[in-house]
Amino acid sequence: MSNIPQVGQPAPDFSTPDQNDNSVTLDDLSSQWVVLYFYPKDDTPGCTTEAKDFTELYQDFSELGAKILGVSPDLGKSHCKFINKHNLSITLLSDPEYILIEAYGAWRLKKFMGKEYMGVARSTFLISPDKIIAYAWPNVKTKGHAQAVLTKLRELATT
Repeated sequence: MSNIPQVGQPAPDFSTPDQNDNSVTLDDLSSQWVVLYFYPKDDTPGCTTEAKDFTELYQDFSELGAKILGVSPDLGKSHCKFINKHNLSITLLSDPEYILIEAYGAWRLKKFMGKEYMGVARSTFLISPDKIIAYAWPNVKTKGHAQAVLTKLRELATT
């Protein structure tokens, strides 16, 4: 069902539009660290918290040579509204066909109020400049997550 890339494996390649409909590929980012995080929907409480937390730490990630990319099935227009409403400085990628979401194992069976359904599982991957999965968080809780990713990046980028 879900094939989550493991630490040490090559990161699945992608070519996906950002909020401005510019194509973003993993190859374009090969000289830097990439924080690739998956979230269910723009402007929902948990997703907003996560995006704002990553934005708050944006400068710290940049200083370590990292690019933050949020991925959801939402389209660019929705991403632009979300970015403007919350003054976000991160890049948001659109994946309405779930191609990138499935490649990273983030399309999974979820449960809510006794019902099961397929949806985007909040998860994050730290990808090294040589396009290898350096660390993975397959089941993210938003509180403190951006800081945990930054701490792990500091540890890995300086070794």
